[in-house]
Parts: sequence; structure tokens; C-alpha cells
Amino acid sequence: MATSPESVPPLSRLPDFDPRAVPVLGVDAHLPAVSAQQQTPHALRQRFREPPVWTPEVSSEKRFSSRAPAHASVLVPIVLREQPMVLLTERTAHLSTHSGQVAFPGGRADPEDASPAATALREAEEEVGLESRFVEVLGTLPIYRTGSSFIITPVVALVQPDCVLQPNPYEVAEIFEVPLAFLLNPAHHQRHAVEWEGVRREWFSMPYHDGRASHFIWGATAGMLRNFYRFMQAG
Repeated sequence: MATSPESVPPLSRLPDFDPRAVPVLGVDAHLPAVSAQQQTPHALRQRFREPPVWTPEVSSEKRFSSRAPAHASVLVPIVLREQPMVLLTERTAHLSTHSGQVAFPGGRADPEDASPAATALREAEEEVGLESRFVEVLGTLPIYRTGSSFIITPVVALVQPDCVLQPNPYEVAEIFEVPLAFLLNPAHHQRHAVEWEGVRREWFSMPYHDGRASHFIWGATAGMLRNFYRFMQAG
């Protein structure tokens, strides 16, 4: 029997659900990591300037929301430190969607936004105080459809390290950075699956410990990062 979207609850709202406790089905250590040479600003610019022919591995989640789909964008900000770092946020616990989860800065598109990149830049400034003058947009990754009915365009960008961030305390509980090399190494990509009321959900996770705190990157954020890895390895 088909399951209607409204009868399929989000994983984060299942009784006692903790993504960290779901067994790891596999780790893709057999796949090659993206080389350091491919992660330089010049190489990243060239990659988006002349993208390869490729297919995203993860493009949609099983829907659990019956509301109308909404377009959104996220910024995938690569901070140009001594080694490139990806800026991520932990969302505050009271938000109605994806509360408490690790996410890229981003949100719903406004009618006034000229493009997905404009949405991502506006939302990044609203959420973490990242001014567009510090940002160089490289391009976009394929659309990612979430179970909560968001049609997300990931916008990849280089960020100058001297930017000053001011997180919005209503939306952002914490800002942290993860080495790009860590995220583009499939030895850190874990596979998970769970079945609830006849519906099987599968996802990636990329747990990261920075020496002070542990961050569990999973769901849509991990799916978009997995696509970024495939994009960088293609061709």
C-alpha cells in the first residue's frame, strides 16, 4: 500500500530517534579521496568553470510533508584558510524544520531574489552575518529535494578568512568549520538505513570531532556533500 506524505513522519520526530544510534551499514573507504591539488582555489574555480559530465548520487528524500514544495538555497562556504575549511551551522532546537541539525547557511527563496545564488547570499548574511563582499560564488550543485518539501539549490563559494561573522541567535546555536579534505574523503562517509512503518530511509553521515566538540553531519547536508564529492571526482 502506498504511503501518503503526511503519514510518513520526519526521522527527527520519530519516537526516541537518534541518528547517532543507528548502526553503520558501511563506510566507503574503498573510494578515492579528492586530492589536495584539486582543493586549491584555482582548481575549484576551474572545476566550476568547466564542469565534468556527472550524475548526482543523492537527489531526493522520501517526502514526509504534504505542504506545497518551496524553493530554497544554501551556501556551501569554503573558507580560504591554510587548509580550506567548510563553514557549517548547528540550528537552534526550537525551529520548525531541521531543528538542532547541522546545516549550511541558507533558507527559502524570496520573490525579490534574482537567482539561487542571491538567495544563498542573503540567507547567509541573515543567519551568520557573512557579508557578500567576502564571498566569491563558484557555481551550483544539482537540486536536492528534502523530505520536508524544500527544493534546495546548493551554491558553492569561496570565502575570505578575514570575514567577521555574527550568528543570528534565533536560528543558529553554533558556527563551526570542518576541513574540506575531511568531507571530500569517502573514508568518512558512513551509510545508514532505518525502516519505520514500512518505509525505508537511507542516508549518509559524516561525524566530525574538532578536538573540542563532536558534530554529527547527516541527512540533507551530508547528501549534498556527497554530491560535491562525486562532482569533484567525476571526469
